[in-house]
Amino acid sequence: MAFSTQFLAEVQRIAAELDASAIERLAALLADTRERGGRLFIIGVGGSAANASHAVNDFRKIAGIECYAPTDNVSELTARTNDEGWSTVFEAWLKTSRLTAKDTILVLSVGGGSMDAQVSPNIVAALRYAKFVKASIGGIVGRDGGFTATVADACVLIPVVNPDRVTPHSEAFQSVIWHLLVSHPALKIAETKWESVATCKA
Repeated sequence: MAFSTQFLAEVQRIAAELDASAIERLAALLADTRERGGRLFIIGVGGSAANASHAVNDFRKIAGIECYAPTDNVSELTARTNDEGWSTVFEAWLKTSRLTAKDTILVLSVGGGSMDAQVSPNIVAALRYAKFVKASIGGIVGRDGGFTATVADACVLIPVVNPDRVTPHSEAFQSVIWHLLVSHPALKIAETKWESVATCKA
């Protein structure tokens, strides 16, 4: 079997095995955040940080939710990393942003953070702070969901269909799911450009 055929077959399996009810719970959580005037903070590292930046645009522009990603401010991120350490960068950012119980954290992550494995301890610290202030927590995560899955109010797990490709599939499906969310009738308030443009005839 060609690699492309195998990869695309895995994509089909993941899409078929996703828990639609978990996605609906996350959509309801985000809609409630907007209704109560809360802000959405999207946290991710590596490729998930790039996804967070894109998702911020979509949740702001399409869903009308006040939304931010700490990793978009590279100056603050690197200053805090240099001066205070990597493990506390998101927690400190959220404290300065005055995170409250009205707000929601959305984690995009392959593993969801783990203190035991010392993988993404900054996500763990941010979520512990979110729990402390009683902010809501959502997640779109791979593997077993790590710490995120244990504390989230709504969490979508990306099924593992091939342990050799957990990262590419997790990061790709983060995008699929957040695009589903901003297209969801409970969240979408603005038309996207190309759907509103009449088809041009040659």
